[in-house]
Formats: sequence, structure tokens, C-alpha cells
Amino acid sequence: MPRRSDALDHATPGAIAVAALRILDEEGPQRLSFRTLADRLDVSHATVQRRCVDLAGLLDLCTEHLAAQLPEVPAGTDWAEATEQRFRALYRLLTAHPGLLVLRGGRPWLGRQLLARLVEPALADSVAAGMTVTGAITAYRRMYLLTLGSAAFVDHRDPAGVTSASRAALAALDPEEFPVLSGGLADVLPALTDHEVYYGALRQLIEAARPAT
Repeated sequence: MPRRSDALDHATPGAIAVAALRILDEEGPQRLSFRTLADRLDVSHATVQRRCVDLAGLLDLCTEHLAAQLPEVPAGTDWAEATEQRFRALYRLLTAHPGLLVLRGGRPWLGRQLLARLVEPALADSVAAGMTVTGAITAYRRMYLLTLGSAAFVDHRDPAGVTSASRAALAALDPEEFPVLSGGLADVLPALTDHEVYYGALRQLIEAARPAT
């Protein structure tokens, strides 16, 4: 086993986040623990715990690692275009790692990377475009909740599995009690995994919040 200093050098926050996300993506949220993570990194359980303290700290490392990948929108970009770019990028990150969403649940995401790459620039752009701070945070909150809910609703990495399970559940319904759901499977099922449902809703929220010129 590596010495304590060597182990800490090896188990950097970035390395821990990458390994944890790989476990979540490959094996599912039920398999993530300090011990499985330590095995992946070839360090002791105690080394990982010193870095993260607890599961909440580990999940914070993962979300901060992902937030660092959010794009920096160039200055001068149209407000609506900049807003759509930011939230579409967040949506892509979240749908790529559904296991992380399962474990985070309703915990707030307030890490520095997210605040610096998404929240602050989004609010600053909105205020610069003519919104009040209250209006800016309200619009941001609506788009954030839409993005989070759309990403967490289904496992977008397995659309075939989602469709199959939903088809079985809906097919078992009593047609007299649920005439639309049972009779409209061909129309209902595709919408469950269609990313355009989210993108369309996002554009509607952006248009509704667009500052008056």
C-alpha cells in the first residue's frame, strides 16, 4: 500500500472524481462506496475518506469536476443564445451521468465551479440585458429546475430500456380507465426519451423571459 503522502498525491480530487463517475456510469449508484473507489485508485479506504470526509463530499467533488467542463460563453453573445448554450451544456452533462443525479437527490449544487461557470455569468448577462436581479434569478431558477427534472426523469443513456419498461407498464393499463395512455402508445412512448422535448421547453422559457429591448 502506498505511504500516506504518496497515496494522497495519487488520490487527487480530480482522480477521485473521475474514478467515482466511472463507477457510477459502469456499475450504477449502488456500487459507489469509499471501498470500491479505493480499490479503483489502489489506495486505502482511509485515504479516500481523508479527501472526501463523507459521501456528500465525494458527490461534491464529482459535480465540481463536471461543472469545470461547462463552456465559457464569449462576451457579446446574444442573451437568448448564451442562455440556451449554458443550459444545453448542463443538460448534456447531467444526462451523461444519471447515477450521480440519483445519489445527489435534492441536495443543492453550490460549488465554486458551477457558480463561476453557470450561475454568475447567467445572472450577470440577464442583468446586463435589462432584468432586475429578482427577475434574473427567477428565470434562472425556472430553467435550472427544468434541466434538472428533464435529466433526472429517465436514464437517457438507455432509451431502449426506458421505452420497453414504459411500454410494458402502459400496456397493462385498463383501456376503459386510461383510454389515452393505452390507446396512444405510438405517440406517448417516443416523447419519454426525446431530447427535443427538453430543448423545446427550454426555448419557450427563454422566450418568455427575454428582456424587453
